[in-house]
Formats: sequence, structure tokens, C-alpha cells
Amino acid sequence: MKKLNSVLVVDDEKEIVELIDFYLKNNGYNTYRAFNGKEALEIFEKVQIDLIILDIMMPKLDGKEVLRKIRDKNNTPIIFLSAKGEDIDKIDGLFLGADDYLAKPFNPLELIARVKALLRRSSVLNTQAPGSTNILITEHLKLDENICKVYKDNEELQLTSFEYKLICFLMKNKNKVFTKGQLYENVWDQSYLGDEKIIMVYISKLREKIEDNPKEPKFIKTIRGLGYLFEGK
Repeated sequence: MKKLNSVLVVDDEKEIVELIDFYLKNNGYNTYRAFNGKEALEIFEKVQIDLIILDIMMPKLDGKEVLRKIRDKNNTPIIFLSAKGEDIDKIDGLFLGADDYLAKPFNPLELIARVKALLRRSSVLNTQAPGSTNILITEHLKLDENICKVYKDNEELQLTSFEYKLICFLMKNKNKVFTKGQLYENVWDQSYLGDEKIIMVYISKLREKIEDNPKEPKFIKTIRGLGYLFEGK
């Protein structure tokens, strides 16, 4: 019998937790509930969680602090929930290591679609291909698809699942220009709705990790008016 994916729902608004819990269970997920950051971390320490839906503004520990503590230990996929208009919180969340975000009020069906996409992506990244020799190498960088790891000068880089997916896509298609929409649809596996922030944040995060000088990138180049290009030999 196939094991159900477990999702931890964290929000101080009981009605929102119950709504999300209802849709998750109807789509075949096992769920855990938490109503503040402290409670969320306690549950996370005790049980195997495959994905977290995490609100930003909560008592005891806010979502950013919870995210920071979890990212110190592992790369469990995390979807940030934020009140509409809190753009700075969304961007902060992505920089801290969230994989996706959704503004309140949200469509529960859209949330479920994002949960499915993240879990599908996580499953692919955690599945090794025995005997595979898919290794991408360019100056100072090496990406090993068999173990889903990236190295800079032989030192492993700590990447989230979407950071890895983005650099993998760019390295496989080096010296080709992609618009923000093309990157989003290929990496996030969802239709592009015109939100450029998520691409810009992830490009910035990757540059911080792979470039010697992120302000003068030698790998991920911005092609003004068009998009981005990974330059490599």
C-alpha cells in the first residue's frame, strides 16, 4: 500500500487550518495541524513531514523564524502563506529558503495544485538513478544529477529543491536565453501568471551561492529586456 504524504499546516487562524486540512485530506494527504511556530517545530521534530504550509504572522514564533530553524536541518518543501500586499515578507521568505508562496485570500484548489507540484518535484529530486552518469561540468561548477548535488571548486553547495532545479535547467541549456516566464514554467511546472518576483529572488539566491561576485556574475547573466542566460564552456 502506497504511503500517504504528510503535510503540516501551520496558521494561527483556526478556520484557515481547517479549510486547508479539509482539501488536503480530500486529495489523499495525511495532515498535521499547528497554530503557532513553537507547536509546528515540536510536531516537525516528532514525525516525518513531507511538506509544510506555513503562515508568516503567528504568535510565539513567526513563520520566518520557523523557516530559518527548519532550513538549518533539512530541505523539506515549504509553501509560505502571506497576507495580500506583504511583498517584502514573500521575498524574505524566499531568501530564507521557502519553495513557493501564496497570498491570502487564496483559492484552495490552487494551493493543492502547488502542493502536488512541490511533492512531485521533491520526489524526483530524492530518487536516484542507479548507474546514471549525468554530470554537468563548467568552469568551477559541477552538477551531479545522480545525487542531486552541485559543487563549486569541489565544495558542495547547500541548495533548496527549486534552487537545484533552476541551476540544473540553466546548466543543461547553457548559452541560451530564457524569459522569466519560460524559466517559471520549466522549473516550477506551472503556468506563468506574470509574477516576476519569484524568478528574480531565486536568480539572486543562486548568484549569492555560485558567483564569486554576485553583483558582477560570470555564470548567470541578465540579458536586459529578454531574460537570463547561463554562460558556460
